[in-house]
Amino acid sequence: MREASFVKRNKNKWLLFENVLDNKEQVSPDKLSDLYIEITDDLSYAKTFYAKSNTEKYLNSIASKAHQKIYKTKKESKNRLLTFFKTEFPLQFAQYHKQLGIAFLTFLFFTIIGAYSAANDGDFVRLILGDDYVNTTLENIEKGDPMAVYKKMDETNMFILITLNNIKVAMTAFVFGMLFSVGTLFIMMRNGIMLGSFLYFFYEKGLLWESSRTIWIHGTIEISVIIIAGCAGLVLGNGLLFPKTYSRLTSFTNSFKAGLKIMVSTIPFFIIAGFLEGFITRHTEMPNWLALFIIITSFISIVYYYVIYPIKLTKLKQQKDEQFH
Repeated sequence: MREASFVKRNKNKWLLFENVLDNKEQVSPDKLSDLYIEITDDLSYAKTFYAKSNTEKYLNSIASKAHQKIYKTKKESKNRLLTFFKTEFPLQFAQYHKQLGIAFLTFLFFTIIGAYSAANDGDFVRLILGDDYVNTTLENIEKGDPMAVYKKMDETNMFILITLNNIKVAMTAFVFGMLFSVGTLFIMMRNGIMLGSFLYFFYEKGLLWESSRTIWIHGTIEISVIIIAGCAGLVLGNGLLFPKTYSRLTSFTNSFKAGLKIMVSTIPFFIIAGFLEGFITRHTEMPNWLALFIIITSFISIVYYYVIYPIKLTKLKQQKDEQFH
């Protein structure tokens, strides 16, 4: 959206909010709260698309004025974190569905490549997954417990180590975006090939279903959020590749902030994935319906929060904006 169109669409709302702050008009507390949230959303949007413009300076000034007036004798609202996850982040993330799609398709493509390579080269799985993992898993298969690798460590330590490792992988995918997005695509490629090789390894042993119902209990969220981290890396890289009307430094700074918000949004999901892998995945005796329930619920949660909800929230915001005209 052009800056002039953005201003035209929202100026009446901004003037109303400014008049309320100056006691020239009165609205209900609920209406004032809604206005404040919308102003901060608009400010976030302006910082992303019109950095250092007069629009950003104006919105920042009235938002700061409101903050000083409302929170003069209070600490930062305890609901700030809730607001971030509920409105601020989803509204911003709706702009990055293209990058999310690219990260997903790249990961999917190399997952297929990994499976295909494993099918045509007997040593490929060992090359990708390592001899120790393959040998240990073969021994577990002979013992009748192919998924025993998820039981070798106590729950709490496994939860902590897995969560930290997953966050490390995600941060690598994000930071490697500084290599003009190529680094991020490399991380998507590497992890996709690993997954494809892993799945084919168990398929070849006739254990695709048993392995899938086990690993996807935690893997649905884990893999999905690594892809989302890839999206953050592409957002960062695109800021360097396509600065548009900004200086490359300004564009990089804006894209880094946007990517970092995406990374912050993934932390709760990584904790959930780590908890599932540490405490739940090890229970390979659980019934199929329970495993499928966890997998499907995880998948729906990810798709809703990162795809459906941002679209719905954006449409709702547009409808509210139109009511001011």
